[in-house]
Amino acid sequence: MLQVSHLRENSEDIIKLLAIRNLDAKLMIEDVLNFDEERRQLQTKLDSTKAEMNSISKEIGNLFKAGQAEKANERKAKTSELKEIIKFLEQELNEKAKALNTLLYKIPNVPNPIVPKGNSDEDNLETLRDGKMPNLNDSALPHWELAKKYDIIDFELGNKIAGAGFPVYKGKGARLQRALIAYFLDKNTDAGYSEYQLPHLVNEASGFGTGQLPDKEGQMYHVTEDNLYLIPTAEVPGTNIFRDVIVDESDLPIGITGYTPCFRREAGSYGAHVRGLNRLHQFDKVEIIRVEHPTKSYEALDNMVSHVQDILKELKLPYRILRLCGGDLTFASALTYDFEVFSAAQERWLEVSSVSNFETYQSNRLKLRFKNSDGKNELAHTLNGSSLALPRILASILENYQTEDGIKIPDVLIPYTGFNIIN
Repeated sequence: MLQVSHLRENSEDIIKLLAIRNLDAKLMIEDVLNFDEERRQLQTKLDSTKAEMNSISKEIGNLFKAGQAEKANERKAKTSELKEIIKFLEQELNEKAKALNTLLYKIPNVPNPIVPKGNSDEDNLETLRDGKMPNLNDSALPHWELAKKYDIIDFELGNKIAGAGFPVYKGKGARLQRALIAYFLDKNTDAGYSEYQLPHLVNEASGFGTGQLPDKEGQMYHVTEDNLYLIPTAEVPGTNIFRDVIVDESDLPIGITGYTPCFRREAGSYGAHVRGLNRLHQFDKVEIIRVEHPTKSYEALDNMVSHVQDILKELKLPYRILRLCGGDLTFASALTYDFEVFSAAQERWLEVSSVSNFETYQSNRLKLRFKNSDGKNELAHTLNGSSLALPRILASILENYQTEDGIKIPDVLIPYTGFNIIN
């Protein structure tokens, strides 16, 4: 969430930048600042009351030492009165702080000034396009038909076991899936990211820490009896490693990577555009996460974008990079670049990665700080990116690499699969 001090000092600029998200935040920010002023007044009153009680307590001690017990007991009655006032003020302060946080949770992150204005994905700005478009013949098939033809993914079996959106990978399909995971992890660790195996469920505090709660609870699977959530991305458990942590400045930057299955309800997602692997309730993804010094985070974002580019170049898939507009930006992000690969048989672009800088939005919720050169605690910046999400990568490989003899395997994956064609 946003820092109240930052809102107080820069409210006009923040209101202008939030307008890029098509949000008129003036009243929201006024409410926050009013609540914060009331909270500060309560805090001042509480501090002065505690100081008065401490002063009287010392006075009582001195009176007893001076043999003035009667007067000391009179003053003790005053401390009892002050204790009740302190108890009341602490309760009021706690309620005011909760109300203030509730207001802050409703304000999204402030977009970077270079975020383009716009209402939907149609307004995203294409910044780069690369790779050779495949030239398929007229008999080319979409991936869901290829999966059935070569018996490598069974959507009907997944529907029987769990429901729509839970495919079963079989034979060479399962091996190709495993090969992609291993390849992505190797690329990430070679780039300096430390590999983690992470929990697939998280508690409520973790969901709040990275901004999924209270914004996206409708998209998350909730285990109500234990009040745990199935993760929508490895970003959630991975970033929460650093919740309530003060890292040494010398340890920055910190980079981690991890593979997890991801679970998303995707309520209301229907139609041909979500067929096959295009949109699932359970899918595999390899994530990269960075904790950065505030002065280095945008350089790190550029490095993460270049890293994902290198992977797509090695896979020899045509791709493009989009800078997301304000209307398509996620709640917690300040700047996001999406990667899309071209699915030749479907003749459409499929999103395979989002790389984002959250600046201090997540770290303020997480209380993730570092001790700077002045010895003061300062909020770090957090970033994350898909490196990569598997379903649409797999779909694009199946479609773009299909031939009359079968589906060829990208050269870079053959050492991981142990075969060079699916036929």
